Amino acid sequence: MNASATPQEFSAQQRAERQAQVVQGLSAHLPAHALLWNSEDTTPYECDGLTAYRQRPLVVALPENEAQVQAVLKTCFDLAVPVVARGAGTGLSGGAMPHLMGVTLSLARFNRILKLDPVSRTALVQCGVRNLAISEAAAPLGLYYAPDPSSQIACTIGGNVAENSGGVHCLKYGLTLHNIVKIKGFTMDGEPVVFGSDALDAPGYDLMSVMIGSEGMLAVVTEVTVKLIPKPILARCIMASFDDIRKAGEAVAAVIAAGIIPAGLEMMDKPMTAAVEDYVHAGYDLSAEAILLCESDGTPEEVEEEIGRMSDVLMAAGATKVAVSQSEQERMTFWSGRKNAFPASGRISPDYMCMDSTIPRKRVADILLAIQQMEKKYQLRCANVFHAGDGNLHPLILFDANEADQLHRAELFGADILETSVAMGGTVTGEHGVGVEKLNSMCVQFSAAENEQMFGVKRAFDTKGLLNPGKVIPTLQRCAEYGKMLVRGGQLKHPDLPRF
Repeated sequence: MNASATPQEFSAQQRAERQAQVVQGLSAHLPAHALLWNSEDTTPYECDGLTAYRQRPLVVALPENEAQVQAVLKTCFDLAVPVVARGAGTGLSGGAMPHLMGVTLSLARFNRILKLDPVSRTALVQCGVRNLAISEAAAPLGLYYAPDPSSQIACTIGGNVAENSGGVHCLKYGLTLHNIVKIKGFTMDGEPVVFGSDALDAPGYDLMSVMIGSEGMLAVVTEVTVKLIPKPILARCIMASFDDIRKAGEAVAAVIAAGIIPAGLEMMDKPMTAAVEDYVHAGYDLSAEAILLCESDGTPEEVEEEIGRMSDVLMAAGATKVAVSQSEQERMTFWSGRKNAFPASGRISPDYMCMDSTIPRKRVADILLAIQQMEKKYQLRCANVFHAGDGNLHPLILFDANEADQLHRAELFGADILETSVAMGGTVTGEHGVGVEKLNSMCVQFSAAENEQMFGVKRAFDTKGLLNPGKVIPTLQRCAEYGKMLVRGGQLKHPDLPRF
């Protein structure tokens, strides 16, 4: 069975026969309640947070221990059945979308915190533990886990590892990659693997850096050892308003240029500010074209000094209003809008597509102004919220999937944002991953030779290409077809970029 074949290449009879074979094979290793294959049971697994793309899996396996995970992988390897690992399903790029002829391996039951070590400041957790649950468990020790994606109340650490997730505090404290000590799991053929070490360094190549952000393409993660850091004594947040997007963008660059590394530096444009203010009532300035949230944490003396410096830089950059949180409650109120940007967008539009690209900080204003022009071109609204400090964009393209052409226009709009980001010196993804959403855009970012090198890394771990096939790395044929489509549709904006 070809793992890379398209769904159209399989008949209903082939699917039924294959399903019976897989269920029989896995039933030898899993109890009946841990194996789902009826459509009403598998439908909840048909997509992740990118709901525009859906596919019911052949079978869903819900192992309860590592021996069962290993057995599922070995069985699927022997049968040449594709496997898609799944955590909480909060991903936004279709990375956990099932394969029509494959097994969705749900790791939701791996939800235990195995060890908290205040001496080494680490936590050993299973892959299905929620991001926020780690900080909640470590709080009595005065410690916490720094990466804080907006979905942290639900997303799992295994999913964070797959996508190299960040969050509003990643500017100062780093992404998932910078906060992981060790990873345990299994390759597709069931071989146990360990990446990293409890010691300062690990022998051999730094394969943990290859694993983190590999989107379930190389191995299935079961346990993760994360770093914990002391909870700051004090944190305060500045909310700065700007009457011009370019001034706000230049203020971001000015803060970093001043030698200040805020705990968080986020930006929202006017449409997004209006959406979240109506939802959470955080006290945002609705007359501002953009607002910045700049946080400082540390000792009271450090925070006082840094808040003063940042306020001076922001005012010099043209801020029309600067407010500083005076209590922890007010600080959390300032952040409530940013943390609720996605649900707020869901209140003003039937559907939205959240893009994820990066650009150099100095080009923040340029990309926002370019997106405004794209709104006119594609006749769709777009609200912007992003990690301004590291240039990680999250434009939310608003559309109605019930209107026949709107999804297509949203896809073109998103591809335009990604291509423009690359043209400005950025990348097609920051922390959401490539999944299925950005496959075509990878043709813009990388040459055929570069994509083949990435396939080479995958083959080294996954000889049959069964782990999460058809995701992340585009084939040469796909890139060629995408290039022809852009030329035919007059969408080739930057002919020097695509390397078809």
